[in-house]
Amino acid sequence: MLGLIKKKANTLLGLDISSTSVKLIELSRSGGRYRVEAYAVEPLPANAVVEKNIAEMEGVGNALTRVLAKAKASNRSAAVAVAGSAVITKTIEMDAGLSDDEMETQLKIEADQYIPYPLEEVAIDFEVQGPTARSSERVEVLLAACRKENVEVREAALALAGLNARVVDVEAYALERAYELLAPQLEGDANRMTVAIVDVGATMTTLSVLHNGRTIYMREQLFGGRQLTEEIQRRYGLSNEEAGLAKKQGGLPDDYDSEVLTPFKDAVVQQVSRSLQFFFAAGQFNDVDCIVLAGGTASIGGLDRLIQQKIGTTTVVANPFLGMSLSSKVNAAALASDAPALMIACGLAMRSFD
Repeated sequence: MLGLIKKKANTLLGLDISSTSVKLIELSRSGGRYRVEAYAVEPLPANAVVEKNIAEMEGVGNALTRVLAKAKASNRSAAVAVAGSAVITKTIEMDAGLSDDEMETQLKIEADQYIPYPLEEVAIDFEVQGPTARSSERVEVLLAACRKENVEVREAALALAGLNARVVDVEAYALERAYELLAPQLEGDANRMTVAIVDVGATMTTLSVLHNGRTIYMREQLFGGRQLTEEIQRRYGLSNEEAGLAKKQGGLPDDYDSEVLTPFKDAVVQQVSRSLQFFFAAGQFNDVDCIVLAGGTASIGGLDRLIQQKIGTTTVVANPFLGMSLSSKVNAAALASDAPALMIACGLAMRSFD
């Protein structure tokens, strides 16, 4: 798939730098079967990453050092991603007979038509999608461009932890790649379906709609699990850290479910419904076949059933690791609990096998 930097590597650590944590996945593959070799999640200092931008390099570098130690990962080559909102993509037609080098040269000449930044400030990449509908002599080419500073800040943060960024991808494409692993879990022909992946992170909810396995729509909204953490803090007088732990491990007063959790779950349903309405208003679709819940908030018990009941669409919680074998150093229960939040890290780790 598409990456803003391509260098061949054997296996890569998939590293997802989100707004509250760093997530690491390392996969190996034998035949058609994947195995999880290493996995860990490490919290980030508050405001080290703000709305998907690295604001405090040292805090991120230190968290990367800790996540490597926790995962006991010896590999130092990694794949990271930039947010979809930082990337401009455009599908253009080109002659099918051109080599990759010729395409690259032509794209660089024509890129200023599509990209509103000076070309010296931009990292550009492309991928041939296949022949156009009209002619087998023309191909559709997906062009992606991102400001170099977005790529360089990630490379620099990785370097602080002794890591080499071999691939810089786009979050939406990493998610799309991980979706390949979910497809067998869905009822019906997943490659012909229209599927909404709703990733509810700590501060941001991203809707990605895939049709026939390809991303056709993406929208980010400021809403996430941090709102639940803050409400727990406020109501029960806890620190941010205590509230985060209580949210995961339980032990809160009896009124927590009715007074705090239920209203939050209702708010998530509203966000999912609103995101879908924006998608339906944007084009030719007025329905999706399935909703896939991803992100840390997806682990809240019963949330999938509530969404299915209120919206009337089959809803499943993402677990890209079902059917994978695990190395002895991977904690199966912890991995299963974190699985919905590891879609992007998993999709990045899959870059090893391109």
